[in-house]
Amino acid sequence: MSVAPMAPEAPPPLHTHLLLPFASARAPECLAVLNSLQLPNLQALLTELVPATTDSGDEHALSLPHERALAQARGLVKADGSACDDGQIPWAAAGSADPATPQAWFSPCHFQIGTDHVSLLPGEQIGLTDEDARGLCDALSPYCAEDGITLRFESATRWHASGEPLRGIASASLDRVSGRPVDSWMPQSPANPAGSQLLKRLQSEAQMLFYTHPVHDARTARGLLPVNGFWISGAGALEAPAPLRPAPTVPDTLRQAALRADWAAWQQAWAQLDATEMKALLEAARRGEPVTLTLCGERCAQTWVNAPQGAGARLGRLFKNLLGREPAWKALEPL
Repeated sequence: MSVAPMAPEAPPPLHTHLLLPFASARAPECLAVLNSLQLPNLQALLTELVPATTDSGDEHALSLPHERALAQARGLVKADGSACDDGQIPWAAAGSADPATPQAWFSPCHFQIGTDHVSLLPGEQIGLTDEDARGLCDALSPYCAEDGITLRFESATRWHASGEPLRGIASASLDRVSGRPVDSWMPQSPANPAGSQLLKRLQSEAQMLFYTHPVHDARTARGLLPVNGFWISGAGALEAPAPLRPAPTVPDTLRQAALRADWAAWQQAWAQLDATEMKALLEAARRGEPVTLTLCGERCAQTWVNAPQGAGARLGRLFKNLLGREPAWKALEPL
């Protein structure tokens, strides 16, 4: 008597995690348009999910909520499992072959001198090309080497730095300082004051070096803002190297519009996301697939996960829907 072969086990349902940077912002212009957002799919999705975790902070933290949430999702934590210290998420070290070595990103940028403050425009906003950026990186590299820092070109907007002077440095992320006065955001380290002073000197040297570099005149001749410095971010080292977990889906359209302070484009980006990503997540949740939604502002991040599927829980959601759904923008307001 033959035995029927066992049917293969069905693979577990795919877990989808959608993480949205700058789902809200503190700019008055953003708050003014917030309650006009029409987000029917997000509104319906929030009735299928329940709040899971809240990351409460303020707009003065060095690391933005979406950066903290992404670090947590990818497993970038201390050896004891606790969150990374503010401004010390080791993004540059995370993908390296020697993550225990202190590393950081040097991002070429334009410092705009105002009457009472200096503000920063990152390379992606001033049209920096690989050709221009590589020439500046090559010029700065020997100066870094003299101070024990190895500098390597990674892309037009990001150069990779490594070396002991970067240990313990706390730095505001580029998204945090973009378009803002930088005076109160300069990299620092009470545990490594020598490293902080070294980096300040290196930034001053870069300003003079870039001003006399042929790239400066070439960009000015083309009507482009010159590169006159670099910003340090993503500094740190991993206490216990471990493979990164898969990244959530992180659309960039809200972030791009918010960093440009283009709130009309931000509204359009929200409408597009609601019609696409939110709709897909809503359909997955209704099929019973595990989903996670993380909405991030400039202060806080809120994460939602699938609601319980028992009869009592479903009945509770039914009554909640009958009483009326809260507008989706209300979930964005506290962020």
